[in-house]
Amino acid sequence: MLNVKLVCVGSLKEAYLRDAVKEYEKRLGAYCRFSTAELKDDSQLPDAVDVKRAYKIALCVEGKQHSSEEFARILENTAEVTGSLVLVIGGSDGLPESVKAMCDYRLSFSRMTFPHQLMRVILLEQLYRGFNINHNGKYHK
Repeated sequence: MLNVKLVCVGSLKEAYLRDAVKEYEKRLGAYCRFSTAELKDDSQLPDAVDVKRAYKIALCVEGKQHSSEEFARILENTAEVTGSLVLVIGGSDGLPESVKAMCDYRLSFSRMTFPHQLMRVILLEQLYRGFNINHNGKYHK
């Protein structure tokens, strides 16, 4: 089972976002071992991201965009090769270049700008969708 760690700067303040995250974390439990590291500021990112033998993905606007099916293949390949995935979401100023350089891949969900708190929910939904695609589930249509 794939280990997935979400590293993000800041905490969720709105109850509706916390509820959405809890729901997707519960759903993800069927597919992976999921954990979240909430950091107070960017200075803590290097230590949190430096996970040995994990495939590290930085979420940033200049990253590559994928369809849900393509993202599912990234999840599948990561599970087969490393067994561990770290996804990194920066704060309101994005990720420092030094942290992006530590990552193996740069991923963008859109050229649009999203609040980093909402991005966490969007990412978890796409993780769930990707795992569901890989397991021939009914969630993805």
